[in-house]
Amino acid sequence: MLALRPNCECCDNDLPPDAPALICSFECTFCPACAAKLGGVCPNCGGNLVARPIRPAARLAAHPPSTERIFKPAGCAAAITVRSKIHECGGL
Repeated sequence: MLALRPNCECCDNDLPPDAPALICSFECTFCPACAAKLGGVCPNCGGNLVARPIRPAARLAAHPPSTERIFKPAGCAAAITVRSKIHECGGL
């Protein structure tokens, strides 16, 4: 079952279970704005980011979202910097 992590790993903004969010196959979790800056690629594993499914509200009591916050701003900043430099050189 998906953990439904509570925050964006890049900016630490809250991502309630019904909020739009993107995840990779390891469940690294990002808000739409940060995912766009990352070019839809996870800075941790290099996998693509896809929309996180919404868990129906009626199921949240029995299957609550995770409360563990994961915040890795350095990895995100490095990935965004590399992406920006590639873009400046005419790539991506």
